[in-house]
Amino acid sequence: MKAIKKALIPFCLAIVLIFVQFSGGVIQAQTEPEKLQQLNIQIEEYQLEINKLRAQANTLSNQIAQYNAQITLTTLKISQTEEKIILLGGRISQLEVSLTSLTNAFINRATKTYKMSRISEPFLFLAVSPDLEKATSSFYYLKKIQEADRDLLIRLENTQLEYKDEKSDQEELQKELELQKLVLNSQKSAKASLLVETKNDERKYQDLLAAAKAEFEAIQAIIAGKGDEQVVGPVSQGSRIASIIQGPSCNSSGGHLHFIVSQNGVTGNPFNFLKSGVDYENCSGSSCGSGDGDAFNPGGAWDWPIVPQIKYTQGYGSTWAVRNTWVGRIYNFHNGIDIDSRSTSEVRAVRSGTLYQGSYTGYNGCRLRYVRVDHDDSDLDTFYLHINY
Repeated sequence: MKAIKKALIPFCLAIVLIFVQFSGGVIQAQTEPEKLQQLNIQIEEYQLEINKLRAQANTLSNQIAQYNAQITLTTLKISQTEEKIILLGGRISQLEVSLTSLTNAFINRATKTYKMSRISEPFLFLAVSPDLEKATSSFYYLKKIQEADRDLLIRLENTQLEYKDEKSDQEELQKELELQKLVLNSQKSAKASLLVETKNDERKYQDLLAAAKAEFEAIQAIIAGKGDEQVVGPVSQGSRIASIIQGPSCNSSGGHLHFIVSQNGVTGNPFNFLKSGVDYENCSGSSCGSGDGDAFNPGGAWDWPIVPQIKYTQGYGSTWAVRNTWVGRIYNFHNGIDIDSRSTSEVRAVRSGTLYQGSYTGYNGCRLRYVRVDHDDSDLDTFYLHINY
């Protein structure tokens, strides 16, 4: 009887220890989230402020105010994520201690229960025992301890699963934090670039908007077949068809090729058609090689329209520029890719077909020139803009 009671002591102590550990976690959880609540309120306030600014007149001061609000919002989100990581780290530490306690308690109890069961085989023990009352009591305690052991094992398994889930959540939050820091750097860079580009001059800012709006309208019209075109004739894959205009040109602040793939007036992602494995520099984000730019993931069979090394300045779809700069005021989807060549301005046909030379004059009087290739082997067309022919 005394041996049975002594055997219960480590088990009871382990349960008390585990209870205290979990109780400590509850106390911690009640005080820490106050910080998160404050951050959540501030995040909502700044999101409302950004929405309000977007609805106002599109001025340089308004755009700068938007950048400032977005930078503050992202900074708050970073603090929010860091706070979540701290809280999660505390819970993980508690779980690690609990796992150790539960594991040790279970090993200790399993060993002692095994020894007791070896000397307390029910029928044999009762048959040979001189004191039937004590034997019955010992057998009763043994069964209770075995039931407690099973409960302990279940708790151990549940705690292991919870620990695994919490560690997975911690890894996801770390990834989210790194992404938020990239976004913050992008927003700061976009604000700085705008101030350099406009020299903090409202008129220059409005000129930028007007040029971007005119370019967008012209490109949309060209894709829709509204450009003035002349047929040149058959052209083979890899043939020279134009050259990139170096420096500023019609509605473009710098030299680049705007390359479009279209099927019956609907654009597609050029990376679905262009070959992978080319040498390139990604300058589509806050700076060249910054890591926050648009994905460069070609996976097709076409040759490139320019000679590598490729300088990649904007991707297809919802681009970094759309999300982080003033061009998002003009369009929310980029219908091609912007690229330039480090070695030559020569532009080549990506597939054989019929070559057309065209132009479109926008509402601002700017004449945007382009060439189009109607492909022989499909109903696809490729457009090459900001070029000379």
